[in-house]
Amino acid sequence: MTLKDQFDVKGYDSTLGYVGRAFKPAQDDSVIVSLLKQMGAVIIAKSNLPQSIMWCETENPLWGLTVHPQNPEFTPGGSTGGEGTLLALQGSVVGWGTDIGGSIRIPSHMLGLYGLKPSSTRLPYLGVSVSTEGQEHVPSVIGPMSRDIDSLIATTKAVIDCEPWNLDPKCCPLPWRNDMFTNAQSRPLVIGVMYDDGVVKSHPPISRVLHDTVRKLEAAGHEIVPWTPGTVHQECVDIMDQYYTADGGEDIKRDIAAGGEPFIPHVEALVNKGKPISVFQYWQLNRQKTAAQKRFLDLWNATVLPTTGKRIDVLLTPVMPHSAVPHRKCRWVGYTKVFNFVDYPAVVVPAGRVEKRIDGEAVAEMGRYTPRNELDRWTWELFDLERMEGMPIGVQIVARRLEEEKVLGAAKMVHGILRGDETFTP
Repeated sequence: MTLKDQFDVKGYDSTLGYVGRAFKPAQDDSVIVSLLKQMGAVIIAKSNLPQSIMWCETENPLWGLTVHPQNPEFTPGGSTGGEGTLLALQGSVVGWGTDIGGSIRIPSHMLGLYGLKPSSTRLPYLGVSVSTEGQEHVPSVIGPMSRDIDSLIATTKAVIDCEPWNLDPKCCPLPWRNDMFTNAQSRPLVIGVMYDDGVVKSHPPISRVLHDTVRKLEAAGHEIVPWTPGTVHQECVDIMDQYYTADGGEDIKRDIAAGGEPFIPHVEALVNKGKPISVFQYWQLNRQKTAAQKRFLDLWNATVLPTTGKRIDVLLTPVMPHSAVPHRKCRWVGYTKVFNFVDYPAVVVPAGRVEKRIDGEAVAEMGRYTPRNELDRWTWELFDLERMEGMPIGVQIVARRLEEEKVLGAAKMVHGILRGDETFTP
């Protein structure tokens, strides 16, 4: 196994992409590393990540830029982009990353991998170094990545079976629920589908792959319900963005000053984005968060089959509005970070690729699209069918909070259907 350079391994640095954290080896193994070693895992390397972690690409002044294996001019995503690239190049069997806004799921999507972002407290985070350590508003989580779904499932179950709550006080004492895992594979599911988050429209290949996946799910006997977010997703993202700069960027500024290193431009833009807020203002932000989480929950409960009133089991969405793009071009991660905000588990499953032969017809239509906002315009103008040819595309499956077994079971089902293995009789 390999680890993103956040996981403490005794005797080795955990740099977070900061020069100032180099040559400061960890005194102990993190809980997850202790458990993995106990089970016989061999940790062979640590992998690159962006300065501060807080970005959807992978670049820092200490280790440099991580590039996409298929095209060095493109990003593999981030912040777990080094780990994803190592897996894509078959340098490891299972990799471990972290996710606070899409950092496991984005590289998985861009590199054709499987990745799990669990709910917070389900897997042990103790001993994993992180920027803004101590903030509890939108916790970072750890999760596995792999080249096949069974490795993802086996690894998650093995860690939960070790009862990590006996070592990490924040880990909830929730054993592996095999009935939930198998149930999600043994019956037709009611699946909500979000084609568009209402903020940034997906590129044609992303939409095509998602529609193809839906058609295969319907043909296999599953029932589909449209997910229409209205303004809820944007509200959640707006609140989350305020949290990112609640300290005025002090935590990141201190780490950068410690090593005397230059800012990566997007990190500098982040820390200069907002001023520190008072404790009272922070409490009000927490109230807004809870209210937005309740609106999201209400939307989930209201998304039902019109014929039977059955609620959705899982939600199917894009991971990003685009496949891999040139370096320093990623901006909108709303399709992933909304699920960090509500703390729902999500799995990415490879579902297709950009295909010039199929997607070429959409190019003419793109010229007639009027972007909704500047982010939408930026994303739309990134589309380059020639350069993106062959880039992987994933889909994201989401379940309710702490339903990791359900989302992994549903992901295994989707994986099987995409390969023509599974069908149900309605």
